[in-house]
Formats: sequence, C-alpha cells, structure tokens
Amino acid sequence: MKNDKLPFVLVNMAMTADGKIATANRAVHSFGSARDQRHLYELRATADAVLCGARTVEISAATLGNGGERFRRRRLENGLAEYPVRVLASGRASLAPTAKIFQHRFSPILLLTTTRAPQNNLARLSQQVDGTKSTGAEEIDFASALAWLRQKWNVKRLLCEGGGELNDALFRASLVDEIHLTICPKIFGGRTAPTIADGVGCPRLAGAAKFQLTSFQRRSGELFTVFSRA
Repeated sequence: MKNDKLPFVLVNMAMTADGKIATANRAVHSFGSARDQRHLYELRATADAVLCGARTVEISAATLGNGGERFRRRRLENGLAEYPVRVLASGRASLAPTAKIFQHRFSPILLLTTTRAPQNNLARLSQQVDGTKSTGAEEIDFASALAWLRQKWNVKRLLCEGGGELNDALFRASLVDEIHLTICPKIFGGRTAPTIADGVGCPRLAGAAKFQLTSFQRRSGELFTVFSRA
C-alpha cells in the first residue's frame, strides 16, 4: 500500500533501443518525436511538481514549464495550479545560480540537497530558490525529502524527469510507483552513455526494483510503455 505521507512518483524517460538516454559525450540528449514531447507535457499536466537533477537541468537548459496554453488549461481542469512546482536535486547544491531555470519565475523552485553541501553553494542559491531541504549525509535521503514535499508543499503527485543517477536513487529507495518509458528507434552505443538508471545500481538480481508492464502503444514509430510497481 502506498504511504500517504509520500507523493505518488512517476518517472518519465525516452531512451534509444539500446537503452541510452543521451550520447556518451551528452551532446545529444533530446531525440524523441514531437509526440513524445507532447506526452511529456501531458504527464506534467497531471503532476503537482516536477523533479529533475541539477546537471540535467543545466545541460538541457530546461525551465520545467507547463508546455503552453493547451496544457495550462489541462492543469486547471485537473484541479492543479497553472504551473508545476519545480524541484531540483543536487547533492552538493552545485547548480549555477545563472542557470536558465532561475530566469523564469513562474512557479516555486525548491532544492533538495545533502547535509554535506558547502555553505557557500547554499548561500549562492539562497536568492534563487524558494525552499531548501538538506537531508542525508553522503547522498540525498529521498524518503525524507519527498515527505517534506508532501507535507510542506502539498505535492501529491511528483513527476521525475531524470537524469539516470537521480532515477537510480529513487529506484533504490523504492519510491517509484510508475515508469513511463518511450523507446525510440535509434542506437547510440557507447559504454559510458547514460541510461535511465545510472549511479550505484543494484549488485544482485534479488535487489532489483520490480515492475510490471501495464500498457503499451506504438505511435510515430516509437513505443510508449507504462510500467507499474509490482
């Protein structure tokens, strides 16, 4: 049974047929179709907040908006605010204060970090973020951080958009309820190319996060799949 003190967590990712979410040099990180892009905004229109890793936000110059008027209306129809709360994860609070996301102030920006984050980093971001949760020593304690999002910011439904290390941490903490995975007809290759779950990973099969395929559709030459926690 889902803990009602935590938000329902969805992970949304597009990957190549060989399981990559970017090229090895990370020069290419957006490769899905226009339909996949709409799918991203459709999912955002169901979420109170969007969670993204700091490096992913910087590389993609993301602002984590609502996708425009069509999706703004859909959010309102779903009983949500016009824009999602934006949540950034950075173990050392190393996100540059000049990042593009801070130039767009349409909704609150929150920072999840660790207790080892340097104070000068936190000070640099203090004027850029609307709230900070420092929890966990070596890595973010996401169970505690997500409980804070639910209690303090009323985040009942949280959409995570990567990258791979953030996803991995959520999988290891058994916090992911649903995965939306778009499989694209491309091959990147490269042993260092990132996947949907990088980071520490699982050393044994018994410890693998278990999901079941609940739906799939072929659209625009891509396969849109949904996996739910087993």
